[in-house]
Amino acid sequence: MAIPLPVRVQAAASQLAFWLPAPVRRAAAGRTVRIDGQDLALDAQLLLRLQKIARAELVRGSVEQSRALLDVGRHLVSGRPVEPVSARELDVPTLDGNRSAERSSSVEGGGGGMDGLPATLYTPVGLPEKSPLLVFFHGGGWVIGTRASHDNACRFLAKHAGVRVLSIEYRLAPEFPFPAATDDALAAFDYAVAKAGDLGADPARIAVGGDSAGGNLAAVTAQQAVKRGGPAPAFQLLIYPATDFAHRYRSQDLFAENLFLTDVHMKWFEGHYVPEGSDLTDPRLSPLRADDLSGLPPALVVTAGFDPLRDEGEAYAEKLREAGVEVALRRHEDLIHGFINFTGVGTRFREALAETAGALRQGLAGKG
Repeated sequence: MAIPLPVRVQAAASQLAFWLPAPVRRAAAGRTVRIDGQDLALDAQLLLRLQKIARAELVRGSVEQSRALLDVGRHLVSGRPVEPVSARELDVPTLDGNRSAERSSSVEGGGGGMDGLPATLYTPVGLPEKSPLLVFFHGGGWVIGTRASHDNACRFLAKHAGVRVLSIEYRLAPEFPFPAATDDALAAFDYAVAKAGDLGADPARIAVGGDSAGGNLAAVTAQQAVKRGGPAPAFQLLIYPATDFAHRYRSQDLFAENLFLTDVHMKWFEGHYVPEGSDLTDPRLSPLRADDLSGLPPALVVTAGFDPLRDEGEAYAEKLREAGVEVALRRHEDLIHGFINFTGVGTRFREALAETAGALRQGLAGKG
């Protein structure tokens, strides 16, 4: 029986492949993939090739098995921890103040015995007090992500954007389906505003952000905060966000298979997160379906060219623009879904996240 290699050995081997000469990497990856007038980056194509050889998948088997696979897989692609960034564990109260006991013990970092939502505050060393703060919601289809799966992405954003990052362990489906995650996201933003001084943050420069499912939660949080009146985010960072459950977009057909996030995965996530009979046009599920987007904070919407979620993310950016919201849209046409978590392999993924961090820094610079 074959003995699996230690994770560190697998990680070193996978990272080494990306430092081979370009002709060797191209031979290993195969011919350039071209879809919809876009060429897939060599780093992305090689990563997909290695995942296929290893039979690695985003989702496999049960929810518990898929969560475990993600926890192992993150070590292979995220790279060494970004330094110098300090990390402090916090406890964020929920909207009703007493739901921590309900949290699933299967979620890494879950809040068994805690008084609220577990969270991590990332602070770049040397960052002054009253700095901008990003309340970050991780991706994972509302089912499999954790703070741990996005640890290095948060560290990277903190260091390169010059912000504090508060990463939230919101409740996951299917144990806690919609709208539990949206409730937790809004509670986390409220906490950041109320405790800005304790967090070392400027209350006038608190942003919300996230990737994929987390981008959905960030968009929903901004809408809900503005709708109710009172404090609202200063900025939105929406990285390949899910914005519309009620419509099937062209990109979902173009990129349905073999590009990390597949159509099968998306249906699996939706089946666990969205209760049967839900109104798919509810803006808390589908922020694109909100009647009025006016008055929302400025936004950066980042999409990937080879991503099933590409078109709905860009449709949301356009609807924000039509509503008079200041919005910047950046499509990385050569990349795939999930790229902010692949910074440990190759260079292209890091370049894209560095650009995103720079835009976040700029977006918050004039606030306050």
